[in-house]
Amino acid sequence: MCLYIFSLFLYIINYSTSITMLLTTTPNIEGKTIMTYIGVVTGETIIGANFFKDFKASLTDVFGGRSGTYERTLREAKDTAMKEMEDRAARMGANAVIGIDLDYETLGNGGSMMMVSCSGTAVVVAP
Repeated sequence: MCLYIFSLFLYIINYSTSITMLLTTTPNIEGKTIMTYIGVVTGETIIGANFFKDFKASLTDVFGGRSGTYERTLREAKDTAMKEMEDRAARMGANAVIGIDLDYETLGNGGSMMMVSCSGTAVVVAP
């Protein structure tokens, strides 16, 4: 019995490190069978606004249009939080994260910082 559990453990470790992590906001993955629910996994990042970004964004507010600077910064923060969650899931032995939820919050005086957090359920799906 112990040998079987150890073999399964090695299979999961080798399998999870040899493929790309599947990430989805849905509670399941079409065409895949979830073998094991491992647990909740999270990723967070906090970014601070700086004077130059604020100045450029204020010009956008006055003249209209989208703030490409802030959009890039938010996208970078989201990618960082998602990568952190993915890495944690891999260390837990998962090869997928399902039910991902992304949250954006402002922090600090006058909303000078932005926190991006994500959470999901780390799982092992059959190949």
